[in-house]
Amino acid sequence: MARLCPLFSGSSGNSYYIGSQDRGILIDVGRSAKQTTEMLQKCGIPVSAIEGIFITHEHTDHVKGLRVFAGRNHIPVFASFGTLEALNDAQMLDGKFPCTAIGTEGVLCAGMEILPFHTSHDCAEGYGYLVKTADDHRVSFSTDLGVITPEVESRMEGADFVVMESNHDVGMLQSGPYPYSLKRRILSARGHLSNSACADYLPHLAGRGATRFLLAHLSSENNTPELAYQTALCSLKMAGLQENRDFTLAVAPKENVEGHTILF
Repeated sequence: MARLCPLFSGSSGNSYYIGSQDRGILIDVGRSAKQTTEMLQKCGIPVSAIEGIFITHEHTDHVKGLRVFAGRNHIPVFASFGTLEALNDAQMLDGKFPCTAIGTEGVLCAGMEILPFHTSHDCAEGYGYLVKTADDHRVSFSTDLGVITPEVESRMEGADFVVMESNHDVGMLQSGPYPYSLKRRILSARGHLSNSACADYLPHLAGRGATRFLLAHLSSENNTPELAYQTALCSLKMAGLQENRDFTLAVAPKENVEGHTILF
């Protein structure tokens, strides 16, 4: 049975484990190596189970602990060519762990097929990931995207488990304390997906076979877990879908202090 464990989610750090009890991958290492190791232990996942780290992009909240964690544990790192170039320029790659640039044809790792897809974000070359597990489940990770492009859509359709960004409430953002330039960046096509943009798209994915949704990368300043959840739930219910019959819906915690793991 496959498992998904959101270790950290949000502007202060992002990291997810997916795989089995004994073999799996990390998507991003956005907290320190110490915090990541402690959270894996709390979730009952041995570091030795991690056979690869897949990076979405080079922003700090996705790679803060990468150099130390990957180097200390000798774990190979995979990312787009543009992301690896950006990480190298930032002196995040020190030769203590192998790095591989991967294209959208994907790679095999930990007994799973990992297929990257480009995302629209203000970074060098951002990726989302579609993970095909050994027992034929499909999990799509789509965070840090300003818009849902046709490429993103093609990788999310047909996934039965979707981890999707629900970053901000537009009203909270517009009336909040952020400077105008930052608000404009977040709201742009290379920014972050709002609650409403995420929610509007969930019924479409449910109609294409998705039965599990995990809302991710919530802003601490411009969102709340309850607001993101209710916005998504309302959209799904208005489409005639019933929670715990047609779909399950949850919000990824900022820190998985309870060690919660989703089995599927």
